[in-house]
Amino acid sequence: MLRWYQESLKNKIYAEWAAGKPNVLAVLPTGGGKTRTFANIAGEEKGASCAIAHRNELVGQISVAYAAEGIRHRIIAPTKTVKNIVRMQIEETGRNYVDPSAPAAVAGVDTLIRREVKNPWFSQVGLWIQDEADHVLADNKWGKAANLFPNARGLGVTATPDRADGKGLGRHADGIFDALAIGAQMSELRGEGFLSDYRIVAPPSDLDISEVPLGSDGDFNAPKMRAAHKRSHLVGDVVEHYKKYAIGLQTIVFAYDVEAAKEMAGRFRAAGIKAESLSGETPTATREATVRLYRQGKLDVLVNVDLFDEGFDVPACSCVIMARATASFKKYCQQFGRALRPAPGKTHAIIIDCVGNVIRFAETRGLPDTPQAWTLDRRAKKSSASPNGLPLRICPSCTQPFERWLKECKWCGHYPEPASRAGPEFVEGDLTEMSPEAIARLRGLIDPSVAVPYGADAKIKGYLMKKSRERQDAQTSLRQAVAWYAGKHRALSRPDSEIYRRFYIEYGIDVMSAQALNRADAETLDARIRAGLLCDGIVITGEGA
Repeated sequence: MLRWYQESLKNKIYAEWAAGKPNVLAVLPTGGGKTRTFANIAGEEKGASCAIAHRNELVGQISVAYAAEGIRHRIIAPTKTVKNIVRMQIEETGRNYVDPSAPAAVAGVDTLIRREVKNPWFSQVGLWIQDEADHVLADNKWGKAANLFPNARGLGVTATPDRADGKGLGRHADGIFDALAIGAQMSELRGEGFLSDYRIVAPPSDLDISEVPLGSDGDFNAPKMRAAHKRSHLVGDVVEHYKKYAIGLQTIVFAYDVEAAKEMAGRFRAAGIKAESLSGETPTATREATVRLYRQGKLDVLVNVDLFDEGFDVPACSCVIMARATASFKKYCQQFGRALRPAPGKTHAIIIDCVGNVIRFAETRGLPDTPQAWTLDRRAKKSSASPNGLPLRICPSCTQPFERWLKECKWCGHYPEPASRAGPEFVEGDLTEMSPEAIARLRGLIDPSVAVPYGADAKIKGYLMKKSRERQDAQTSLRQAVAWYAGKHRALSRPDSEIYRRFYIEYGIDVMSAQALNRADAETLDARIRAGLLCDGIVITGEGA
């Protein structure tokens, strides 16, 4: 039986199909139960169907989910993989649901696209499903797999319909999808206990990727990124941070390359911590056996290289260590989400960010549970500041990130003393933190008197007075908007210190300096503030509005 939000998403998918949209991309956060949702849909399909994944681990998870739904199905994958999945099904359900003649199928994409397309089954399939469907483009192997089924409607599922290379997943862009079906937000699922709460720690690091460029895929250039990581002390730091923040918790570490993953696992073992490393180079049998040990709780730490950022479901995982910098928001969210499955006794997950991923994305995208405006369109290469941004800073005392508009760390209460109080740039625009001398200097810039040159005629005086009145009018309107902005936050019981900081961070200027702007700049800022208030449903009324 589906949860309420899974049922709601399923209804949205069916509604899009009924509206004539053949290929629908469904969005649900990592850990929200995407596999369970589409398995339920596959179980309702009267004819043949095919669910497609790109890794053996994902094929196995889908097959077990089908078994839980009582769906007999064929598996299109290497023989060893099929045998292992049969064993997994028997362990999970007590029965084997694999049937080579069943109309439903679960397939590995690489095996599927090598099959003989003259097989009549391909034409009989009425529904294809693609897991991790942000991979699907019209001209790649995932798009080719979808095209094998000429009479089928399609369903893609993903937590993040977002590609680091900026390509769009819509048919009108670079993909094959006709509509989005957006499910519940991560914050909703956390609030109702369907996902675990979390804490982030971001210890200091000597990793410097400031000179590492982006590659053609939109992520950091792999060779230069690896070189930057190797120049750091990241390998040793990871073990020490685990011992300090997460000792005894089942943990997944995301490493930047195979050599580093092996070294990290070795250092964990040397410290008496049960750990193994896995990568695409690890033999399949070894990989499956190691994952089985981890699921059984016989390993504390699993270090991996680009294996478990997608679809790895182990509720007992309570900690994720990011030891691989990424510019991909999708990869960041997927890694973050590995620890968010709820489990008995788990009060919250711990995310240890050793590479600055949290701060890197906070400015433009927020945290993984910040609501996003998903789209099937291409993303502009140079996008402007996002309304989803959540500016953070790291507490020097407890190393946890907190919002920049807070004066003190919300986790430990530490008060970071400003380096200077001589200007708004040192105190995030907080006027309560500035020195009296700095306040007096800013106050002196507000409402200057009109300077009329000696000997100026009436025409010049009139012109200068007109410009002064225009500035005053613009300032009157701006100050009204600022007052409404402050009123909105005071209605939420926020202190003036926080309001000053929020204003400075949001608009790039402090409240007092705003009152010294010229007419043009005042009008521009006024319009921005009013537009922001309008988004919150606030329309300024009264004189000067």
